[in-house]
Amino acid sequence: MNRLPLEGVKVIEFSHMVMGPAAGLVMADLGADVIKIEPVGDGDKTRRLPGSGAGYFPMFNRNKKSLAVDLKSAEGLGMVRKLIAGADVVTENFRGGVMEKLGLGFEELHQDNPGLVYLSMKGFLKGPYEDRAAMDEVVQMMGGLAYMTGPPGQPLRAGTSVNDIMGGVFGALAVVAALYERGQTGKGQLVRSSLFENNVFLVGQHMAQYGVTGNAARPMPVRLSAWAVYEVFDTADDEKIFIGVVSDTQWTAFCKAFDLADLGASEEYRSNAGRVAGRDNLIPAIRAKIATMTRDEAAVRCEDAVLPFAPINRPEQLFDDPQLAVPGAMTPVTLANGQRLPLPALPMEFDGERLGLRLDLPRAGEHSGSIAESLGYPPEQIDQMFEDGIISSDGAAVLSPSHG
Repeated sequence: MNRLPLEGVKVIEFSHMVMGPAAGLVMADLGADVIKIEPVGDGDKTRRLPGSGAGYFPMFNRNKKSLAVDLKSAEGLGMVRKLIAGADVVTENFRGGVMEKLGLGFEELHQDNPGLVYLSMKGFLKGPYEDRAAMDEVVQMMGGLAYMTGPPGQPLRAGTSVNDIMGGVFGALAVVAALYERGQTGKGQLVRSSLFENNVFLVGQHMAQYGVTGNAARPMPVRLSAWAVYEVFDTADDEKIFIGVVSDTQWTAFCKAFDLADLGASEEYRSNAGRVAGRDNLIPAIRAKIATMTRDEAAVRCEDAVLPFAPINRPEQLFDDPQLAVPGAMTPVTLANGQRLPLPALPMEFDGERLGLRLDLPRAGEHSGSIAESLGYPPEQIDQMFEDGIISSDGAAVLSPSHG
């Protein structure tokens, strides 16, 4: 692309974990100049999370610059205030009151920069829960998602940080909308996104189902599906495959592809309603048929018949997925050990092109010196700021998970 959509937009990011960095990632990939503010020394603690958190920093912090600065010092805070005075956007996802105590709340910053768009990402929007602490798992439990995901009596969180990530995406969308409005009015504003309300939006279809039918939605493992064939099937090679048949045309194609002529000719199963009503007899017959073939054979039959299907993959298997081998589908970043790791690009295209890498994962404070210089600080003052620990520039700062 000759020009990225958010090129020329300067974003100052105060964030950690997932929601804040995810919002910054969206804007950075879209071309914004995103400067991540980190603590002096080792930087964002998210860089060093173990276990399931080991992938947070590598996934959500490409295409950003890093300024490691001591915000508790007057000089460090002054430097950041100077940086924000020339910015378009500030984002933050810290607990309530933290930014205000630092003198970096919206009201104070907006006085110096009336065009500033300020994104605050929290657990809850305005309401009685506004001051509660929250995390993805908390809102999945209270927002109905864990209930819908697990079997009855066994609430189960979704297998990724759905609310953190989508909360960040909605936050970025709010910023883009506010920037568009600023183009008409010249004024910035405070916008907010949250975990809980995002979660409620995700389960809204189940709330609507209750309103339409009068029946409460059942957890996904035991739900009455809208379609009869919408199942995971076992195959002869001890693998599994999902197959969906969601129209009468697909039912005819499915029966032909899997040599189920008797089922295809049955008047009882000619309509979707009839197939749903006859599931108890229909599904065992289909299971028995699919159990005689390998997963690959079942997949070929589905693909030839243009039926919805999917192998049951694990995340690490996606590194070898042919669809993700298409140029631009994955964005390689460099881990601290020098390993190049391909990670998913934003799931969007512009004129047929994907958004790629402009800046690799930053070391903690990698750009501290150059940012200070861009603000007009003379070299001797910058050297003194490094010496006094006002700013820092660290080396290796990303925990390197293995894969494969």
